[in-house]
Amino acid sequence: MTRFDRLLARLAEPGVVLRLAALVVCVMELVSAGAALAGARTEPYDGLLARLWSAAGGGVNDRGLLLLCVALLLVFVALMWRLASQGGSVVAVNRRLAWLLLVDLLAYSVTPGLPFLVTALAAVLLPARLALGFGFAQVLLNTGIYAAPQAAAWWDQFGLLSSMLALHGLAFGLGRMAAAESEKRRWLQAVLAEQTAGEQLLAEQMRYSERMTIARELHDLMGHHLTALNLQLQLGGALLARNDTGGAGQAMSRAEGVAAQLLADVREAVSQQRSSRRINLSAALQALAEGIASTRIELTLDDAARDLGPRTAHALLRSVQEGVTNSVRHAGARRVQVELRGEGDEVSVSIDDDGRGAPHWHTGRAGNGLSGMTERMTELGGQMRVTRTSPGFRIELRCPRWM
Repeated sequence: MTRFDRLLARLAEPGVVLRLAALVVCVMELVSAGAALAGARTEPYDGLLARLWSAAGGGVNDRGLLLLCVALLLVFVALMWRLASQGGSVVAVNRRLAWLLLVDLLAYSVTPGLPFLVTALAAVLLPARLALGFGFAQVLLNTGIYAAPQAAAWWDQFGLLSSMLALHGLAFGLGRMAAAESEKRRWLQAVLAEQTAGEQLLAEQMRYSERMTIARELHDLMGHHLTALNLQLQLGGALLARNDTGGAGQAMSRAEGVAAQLLADVREAVSQQRSSRRINLSAALQALAEGIASTRIELTLDDAARDLGPRTAHALLRSVQEGVTNSVRHAGARRVQVELRGEGDEVSVSIDDDGRGAPHWHTGRAGNGLSGMTERMTELGGQMRVTRTSPGFRIELRCPRWM
């Protein structure tokens, strides 16, 4: 993921979106207030505070009312910023609701056009049912505030109610969608962390199992021979002490035979262990190809795919997975060709797609996926090369076959 992609992902978080929205509203209102103070004609505030001010004999364009509304607006934005920052923290629902009611009161005090932001914030911070009730109450309250002083006809009031339903319904829906996306992201991060920890534990268990297997093999294979060798050497030493050179020579000859048999058995065991640690990668690649229905994955595998070292097989599988994923998700490829062939002690893999390609790509801008493939090959003493960027995209991997 590039820096720009990470920035977009950060901006898509519900807390950031709401804070930016509150900040934009604040800036707009401050500009309008500055213009009004400079003598320009602007739309007066029409919230509860303006009505109380008018009821007390003041005018809706008074400088004092303007400054007081701007002050309340700044407090509103500050509280919105604070509450939006608490989206992922553990705070009691009743405390969140109390803060939301306070912010809502400030919004209605300034202008009835602000509470839709509070509805969106409630959809993020509150449980779904409580947030829905909060949003419905906002619709009724907003409709009442706008419709009551106008004494409009019933069809105008119905149109106003429909508009408020649409506005606050949209705010509620966007808030819930953003909250669900944020929760899904946190859940996926937790699952990924658990999977990583499980893989590490599994790898450690496999290493422990291998050590135990080797220990048993050494004990069963070498224990008897070493005991016999030791006895023959002790016997030879005792016979030499008695000046029985003939018997000592026979004991040493038998000791040489035991040692030769031990060496042959060790070599045989090592050969068996090496052959048993060869990995057949073809089945895993077939499963990968069959698991993707949207794109045709064409595999061309020679016999080398069934005779790879563990580290090589793991690195190639992860690299092919990354290459195919990039082709399917990002390049929009309809066909991906994967070819694996052995070349002596090395193995090479090519991943070739017919997607949109990357004509302006160069190694300095490689993403995490391509960088990871390069690192995997480098760790094995191999290399990764991008041989075509348009049309389509082609990657070639080369590394030792038995690692």
